[in-house]
Amino acid sequence: MYMYCFPGVKRYGLAMTDENPQSPLPTGLRIGDIPPDFEARSTIGPIQLSQYRERWLILFSHPADFTPVCTTEFVELARRAEEFEARECALMALSVDSLFSHFAWLRMIRDRFDVEVRFPIVEDPTLVIGRALGMVAPTDNDSATVRTTFFIDPAGVIRAMTCYPASMGRSIPEMLRMLDALQAIDAQGGLAPANWHPGDPLLKLPSQDLDEVFGAKDAADWFLRETGKGKTK
Repeated sequence: MYMYCFPGVKRYGLAMTDENPQSPLPTGLRIGDIPPDFEARSTIGPIQLSQYRERWLILFSHPADFTPVCTTEFVELARRAEEFEARECALMALSVDSLFSHFAWLRMIRDRFDVEVRFPIVEDPTLVIGRALGMVAPTDNDSATVRTTFFIDPAGVIRAMTCYPASMGRSIPEMLRMLDALQAIDAQGGLAPANWHPGDPLLKLPSQDLDEVFGAKDAADWFLRETGKGKTK
């Protein structure tokens, strides 16, 4: 037996009870939100979102098990799982498929690609989690159109998010780069410029002092300045 609980979704107007099954559903989460907590079955046993507090978490949905693009994503994530772990970041997947479908798919991946997927995959057969997290629209009957990814910090706050179509797989190097950038920003302050990678300089926050603006050495120096190298540790 399994259950879903969302103690934090009251602010979205969602009251998921047997007495009120048609309550309004949230339209989606945004950067800066704390996603509602849930408890459900997964491939590593019962799991609760809030148990991942105090470390980074990448929570992502995939359209379905036994599909070509999803399979390539999971193979690559499993092969690079240690790189996420080295950054103190856990992975958690979610799809509409049942727990036993997940098991059969992971067995196929291991036998075909010689890699074991050890991070949890959560079952969501009724789409209640996907809808509460805004990964699936309230009117959708399945999750076949979404590849949503939440980058959640140790305080439980969504710091970044991406959404890919079912026809296009996520870039695992980009997921790692985004995680590195967020961690570097937290560790050193500043801003990560376009195409930033670990070891590149971050940018300083723009000045809010008019004297500094007028005293800058050129017209851009007050708002476009580099700071120290952006290491993640």
